[in-house]
Amino acid sequence: MSEDQFRNEKLYQTTMSLARSMLEKGVISEEDYHEFDTIMLEKYHPIFGTLFFDIHLN
Repeated sequence: MSEDQFRNEKLYQTTMSLARSMLEKGVISEEDYHEFDTIMLEKYHPIFGTLFFDIHLN
């Protein structure tokens, strides 16, 4: 994994962690979350991407 790929992976995972938190608090809807995830996948092209989707790291 290159440094750019690693950076993009970190940015994607961090961004989606915040979005999951917003979803859990009711700030955004499931539809909003999935729409945002699609945009972030296109932006960051993470290697692991949604592999961690259902894992809560709290």
